[in-house]
Amino acid sequence: MEKLQYGLVLTVSVVASLGVVSFVSCIAAEIKRTREDEVKLVGRLCKLPGSHAFGFGIAALICLIVAQVVGNLVLICSHFCSREKKSSGSKAKQPMILIALLFISWMSFVMAVTLISTATSMSRKQSYGEGWLYGECYLVKQGIYIGSGILILITVGSTLGLVIITMRKSQVEEGFKGEQSKLNTKL
Repeated sequence: MEKLQYGLVLTVSVVASLGVVSFVSCIAAEIKRTREDEVKLVGRLCKLPGSHAFGFGIAALICLIVAQVVGNLVLICSHFCSREKKSSGSKAKQPMILIALLFISWMSFVMAVTLISTATSMSRKQSYGEGWLYGECYLVKQGIYIGSGILILITVGSTLGLVIITMRKSQVEEGFKGEQSKLNTKL
């Protein structure tokens, strides 16, 4: 039971830390994104300088993906481990809150990854005639990275909720089985 407690603390710490780094990277990318006054036009051709927002966006993406994978791996592992210990005839129903948190986690994850990856790819250096799409320069609008950061917080929060509820449920089941085995040995 103590092993599960340490696992819960470690998992929550890793997922929360990665979420915070991802959120902070999005805020830094918003601050460092390319502004309109940095665009250079020559006729119909445009040029954008490279931006530090590209690096911050990549960092945000990597941290978010790792946090989501770690949180969901723990969820899957604890689900299958607890399922193996149950009798094969019993089918436990998943509470609706777990399903809702899982849905929220993955929907906000997909939206955040889409926004961050698009904005990050637009933050790369764009030479004359070699713009982001069809040779045209595009700028990341103000607030895109902040919106992505909010989605990151929603993703990480719901993933942490899933992990905590699932691991607590496993701890309760382990504690109950331990108490039951102690009673059986005394009888």
